[in-house]
Parts: sequence; C-alpha cells; structure tokens
Amino acid sequence: MPLRNVVWLLVVPGLVGLGLAIGYSAPAPDKDYNLVRQIVEVLAEVDANYVRELTDDDRKELVKRMINGGLRWLDPHSAYLDEEQLKEFERDNEGSFSGVGILLGVDEKTQGLKISYPLAGTPAYEAGLIANDRIVKIDDTSTEGMTPEQAKKRIVGETGTRVSLTIHREGRSPPEFVVTLVRSRIALHPVAGVSRRADDPTRWNWFIDPHKKIAYIRISAFSELTTREVKDAVEEIEKAGGRGLVLDLRDNPGGLLSEAVALSNLFLTGGKIVTTKDRREKERTETARAAGTIFLPAETRPIAVLVNRDTASASEIVAAALQDNKRAVVVGERTYGKGSVQSLFRLAPDQKHAVKLTTQTWWRPSGRNIDKATAPKGRPDEWGVTPDEGLEVPVSDAEFVRRLHEVRKLDYVAGKPELVGPNPPPPLPLPVPNGEDGKPLWDDTRPFEDRQLNRAVEYLRKKLSDLGAAPRRVPAPQPARPPVPFPGPAAGSPA
Repeated sequence: MPLRNVVWLLVVPGLVGLGLAIGYSAPAPDKDYNLVRQIVEVLAEVDANYVRELTDDDRKELVKRMINGGLRWLDPHSAYLDEEQLKEFERDNEGSFSGVGILLGVDEKTQGLKISYPLAGTPAYEAGLIANDRIVKIDDTSTEGMTPEQAKKRIVGETGTRVSLTIHREGRSPPEFVVTLVRSRIALHPVAGVSRRADDPTRWNWFIDPHKKIAYIRISAFSELTTREVKDAVEEIEKAGGRGLVLDLRDNPGGLLSEAVALSNLFLTGGKIVTTKDRREKERTETARAAGTIFLPAETRPIAVLVNRDTASASEIVAAALQDNKRAVVVGERTYGKGSVQSLFRLAPDQKHAVKLTTQTWWRPSGRNIDKATAPKGRPDEWGVTPDEGLEVPVSDAEFVRRLHEVRKLDYVAGKPELVGPNPPPPLPLPVPNGEDGKPLWDDTRPFEDRQLNRAVEYLRKKLSDLGAAPRRVPAPQPARPPVPFPGPAAGSPA
C-alpha cells in the first residue's frame, strides 16, 4: 500500500486515538488488528481510485462519517465528536460560553450584519446595544459580505479579552459609534418563568396565577446551571407566598444525569431517584436526602410536572422520580422514552476529540423500564413516562409547533428598558409553517391557548381549593407583548 495512503489516514484524530489506545494497552489480538486493517485498506482504495481526488478536509470528513455511521448502527445516541463538536457539547453541558451576548442576524433592507437582540444581563446588554443595531465593523474589519457565522468567530474569544464593534443605529446622531466590550462567560440560562419583568428583563415573573399563588418554572435543559437556578427561583417563589408549582419539562432533551438527580433531590425527602445498570448488570441507585429539600410541606404545596413527546432522558428521570415518589402529578403527553446514559471518552493524543458512547441504562424508582428502544419483550408498552390518570392532554401537531413559537418569544429582549423606551422594537415575524394541505398551521392573529398548561393549573387550583376555601376563578394571564412570532435560533448566531 502506498505510503501516502497511510499518512492521510493517520492524521485523522479519531483513528489516531484508536491506534494509540491499542498501543498503550496489551498487544492487540489478531481480530482487532484485522478490523483496523480493513478500514485502512478501504480508505486506501478510495484515495487511489475514487472518481475525484479528495482534499484533506474531504478525507477527514469521510473518516468522521464512517465512524459515526458505525456508532449510529450501535444506537442513535453514540457519536464521534470532532474538536468543534466537542466544544459545543461542553458548552451545552456547562450552560455557558465566552462572548459578548448578542444574537446575530442579517438586516432585511441592507443585507448587512445586525444584532437581532442582546441577551439580557450580558456585556452587550449592559453596554446599551439594542435590537436591530447594525454592526459595521468588528475591530478594524468591515462586516460587508460577512455572514453571522463568520462574524461570530471574530466576536467570541477568551474571557477577559476585548472586542470593538462599530454600530450604526437609525435615528441616532451621529448614527455610527464604537462600543468596546470585554468578553465574559455568557450563561445559557435553562430556567425561565411566565414572562420577563418589564422593569428588569433579566428577572422573571413566576406566578401564572397570582391570586392562588401558583408559580410556573420552565426548564429547557439539564446543564450545570439547572439545579442552582431552579433552587433560586423556588426560594424567590416561597418568599412571595407560593403554594403550588408547575414544572414545565416539555421539549427538554435532557443533559447531565447528575443534574437530574440533584434537581429531583430538591423536591424529595427520601426514596429512590433512579437506578443505572451497565453491561455487567452492575447497579447504582441514587437516593434522595432530606437535607436541602425545598417547597415543603409536600402535603400543602402540590407540584404538577408538564411533559410531552419530546421530554427525554434527564427530564424523564425527574418526571419519573417525582411521580413514583408521589411528590408530583404528571400532566401532558407520554414522553420520548430515552432510558440510556452516555459517557464521554476523550481520544489521545491531544484530547481534543472524543467518542460519546452509551454505557448504561437507567430505571425508574418503581423498577420499570423507561427506554422505548429496549422495552421488555413481554411488556412492549412499558417505556417512557405517562401522565397520571385524567391528566393526559394530547395535542395536535399544529398546537405542538405553535407552542414552540410562543416559547421563543420569551428569549427576545430589545435592550435595556431605559434605552428602548415604552415601545421597544419587536422581533421580525416568522412565517407560520404550512400543513400538508398547503395552508398555515394556525391563525397567528388569534391568541394561543396552551391546553396542557391550563390543565396543570386547573389541577393545582382544585388541589389547593381542597386544602382551604375555594377562591374565585381568575382569568388566564395574557402575554406581556402582542403575539409576534420570534425568529428563533435559525435567524441568528449567538456570540
């Protein structure tokens, strides 16, 4: 085999890691050597005979896809992560990144780079940048023709370093000015409330029923920030006299197992939280501790957990733990059914690449299976978390997508209230998607009714009424702003 064919293979980090792993261990068995040799031979034939010559980047991409194709054959959750993917994975788990705190977009009129909106509480927000500010220069480089992704690479950087943005703002005299920002850790807050406070968008209104003192907390992911932010929110709710709580885990894809355990432990004084099992059937059971439990006494402070078809993994652990321990009822739809745990293994020699492998399965406190893909043959319907009796609220696809649009609106912050004034610029409208019949899925001029949330609040109202005098019925809260579809992540790039 020509030497050049071997050289380009060995620069691929994933296979370098595999080769070194074999080298650092005991001598490889013949069968392992032959498997690796087969890969090398296939790549050599591609390099020598494929219809076009591959670039170095093509070769790296080919090997990455080969690895991921094999891992996906094992299960859909195992994957090879290159350097950029590993950084993104770590960012999601840490719940933060280093930047200035703006969502980048493209100005519709000029096609130039603009700030879709600043993230509340970040350096950009505190420096007075507002939605729709155009970015003319990044340091001394013009942004003409620059895409949001290209601009992002220039704006993000190490914490404590500086970046200067030349801003063009319509209606300002002069319209152009320079803002120098110090990069810092930007928190990707996983916890939200009913609406942002008008006087301080960095804070939330928690009560969805102020009269009954029913609070609402939405958890979008399980990062290193999740348990801390939920604890802070509940303590604020308790100080304000909170009596009932909705925990919204809808569309929560999961995250860190340790955070799911810690969050469950916040609301439980005892009992099992989750049991994990590895390939050798070795078990580890996490048990709740009484110390540090909040929102007590449980008998007079009921909790409803909202779930849907995209509630998965770590969020299913929380829902199952609170349901099985009788601490909360579950409302909504049956969950996704992902009952497996993935572990990250960094690859030698530089540790900048990794493989994420499924290493364990997890089981509910009741001992029941959660994983849809591996449901017991004798009990094929035993998977996921199902709502409590009478609390199942199925929704149509149109309702499902509409709610995602409504949730996105809560991310939007035009800027500091004192700068944007009483009429802040709204986000650009996002077209309503069409259904199979070619017609819009919903009428965006009509207010959205969240039937699943309404059912959870209705349950808590009745529960609290049974504990005392029945209160008067209060109308459902209205959005703080007129319903304008928010462009969401597809419309910009965070920096």
